Amino acid sequence: MTYVVTVDTQIPEGAPEMDPLQRAGAVSLLEHGFASVEAIEGPDGLEVALLDSIVAVYPGGALLKVFVEAPSLELAEDAVGSVVVELLDRSELLSEWTVDRCQVELHPESVKESLDASGGPDTPPDDPAARRDRHAQPVRGAGGEPWTEVDQVAESEAMRVSLGSMAEELRAFDPEMFGAVDEKGQGDAEADFAFGVCADDARLAAGALVHGIHLLVDEIFQDLQTLTQYRTTVAESERPFWVLEGLPGRYALQYSASFARRLLVTAIAMTTRFTHGTFQQLSCVAEELLLKLLLEQARSTLDLYRLLDAGTSSALESFADQVYEDMDHEWLYDDAADGIDEEPTLASLGVAPMDIKSWFTPFNAGRYVHPYACDRSDDAEKGVEAGE
Repeated sequence: MTYVVTVDTQIPEGAPEMDPLQRAGAVSLLEHGFASVEAIEGPDGLEVALLDSIVAVYPGGALLKVFVEAPSLELAEDAVGSVVVELLDRSELLSEWTVDRCQVELHPESVKESLDASGGPDTPPDDPAARRDRHAQPVRGAGGEPWTEVDQVAESEAMRVSLGSMAEELRAFDPEMFGAVDEKGQGDAEADFAFGVCADDARLAAGALVHGIHLLVDEIFQDLQTLTQYRTTVAESERPFWVLEGLPGRYALQYSASFARRLLVTAIAMTTRFTHGTFQQLSCVAEELLLKLLLEQARSTLDLYRLLDAGTSSALESFADQVYEDMDHEWLYDDAADGIDEEPTLASLGVAPMDIKSWFTPFNAGRYVHPYACDRSDDAEKGVEAGE
């Protein structure tokens, strides 16, 4: 079975962030390292085939997507983890980097596919949800102690610290965007009245969005891999999808691999503006939909770690209220509004076109949409699909 293993690597703690030249060098070292590996030998002579890899380097490290053919999920993770550690150790420039995460993120309905390949005393539980939790949770002690209330509180507090540190990466938005006030009680008066968010809650919400960015990009990668491998669309496939199932269902027949690639590029372009500090406004309908999914992801993360309360909820609501110019895209989810995307009178009311062919079209000349996603004709779409 083909697995997509996500690996987060980071520069040494306390080291200065990489400049553009250093990032280019890191990309070259990692890509050349993966190119030199064809297969990985696991326990009992089992072989893991390395199919492809994607390297995305940022100032503080790198996000790797490694595609492998492996007998089981556990073997895929172990093999990729060992290879990445070896590649880092080989290079003097990367030898002190750390691997913070190495895991396959499976949809619960997909997890069962690797069960038959596993055996022995460490065989994962049969229930998909329990199996998913096993991979998501930290390793327990050797005595197999149960997950206690104290453990949950500790995990929640650890996540609070982690999200707080991630918040600094959301450089395009001040705490006021989350309805927060400074220590002197100053801030956006309208937002303060509506949301009344403290600085800590604003920081948690911002960190949850950054965490959600990683998950969103990861999951679109996985949806793209599924569509490419099975040459299908979301509507025609019985397989589960992480992100694409969250888009308006009426267009599911048009959610193809080509569409997923455009969505992935758009997600990266939008979130890069969030973290680089260059964001001004959402550029197209696709970005509006992606932000909706990102906000849902952030809310789910806070809820999972028991950090979702009135304060963090209000912070996310404040952020959405100030970033969205309108909520017209919500009509695409309303079955009663089916066909409204083709209504010609909407333009006279100042409503942007919302049919799927317009999702990647900039709202106006001042908005940025990545050239790969923008202005692709139907003929070009069909040509790309035929070549897959």
